[in-house]
Amino acid sequence: MGSDCSSIGAEELHVLAVDDSLVDRKVIERLLKISSCKVTAVESGRMALQYLGLDGEKSSVGFDELKVNLIMTDYSMPGMTGYELLKKIKSSSKLRQIPVVIMSSENILARIDRCLEEGAEDFLVKPVKLSDVKRLRDVILRGDENDEKKGSQKRKLHDLSPTSSLACDLTSLKAASAASQQARLKRPRL
Repeated sequence: MGSDCSSIGAEELHVLAVDDSLVDRKVIERLLKISSCKVTAVESGRMALQYLGLDGEKSSVGFDELKVNLIMTDYSMPGMTGYELLKKIKSSSKLRQIPVVIMSSENILARIDRCLEEGAEDFLVKPVKLSDVKRLRDVILRGDENDEKKGSQKRKLHDLSPTSSLACDLTSLKAASAASQQARLKRPRL
């Protein structure tokens, strides 16, 4: 089938997934593996930098051997946010060409714009779906063919038409998130 992540040359597409939530990490990992991607999952921005060799210590694998094609990171993590990780990656001469996708359960337009302006390839509102992974794969494949056009391919969420399925998903997710937040506020603290 030509629709899996492994269709990038003869190599398997390698995604570094960064999320402090074990459940979210497993979901992302499963979606990527369904799409035939190689996945390395880590639980923090610090661990991602260590894996990539950007933490000042020796990485167990040389960067040339890593061949990471995409980094997907949660925005809200303790210690180092996804935004801070994005900034470190984009400031590295070795890594700045790797597409970075930020994920969050919160649909905050100022946050989305800030991440896109800092160089994020995309911003996904959780829960991430298989269709998101397939769309990202297409962006990566296009990016490998047209690196000079990469900046113009970024999608701004507020530019989506209200009838697109992603815009509808974001609207329903925002409503569900608000309801969930209200329910959490009403729960008694222990």
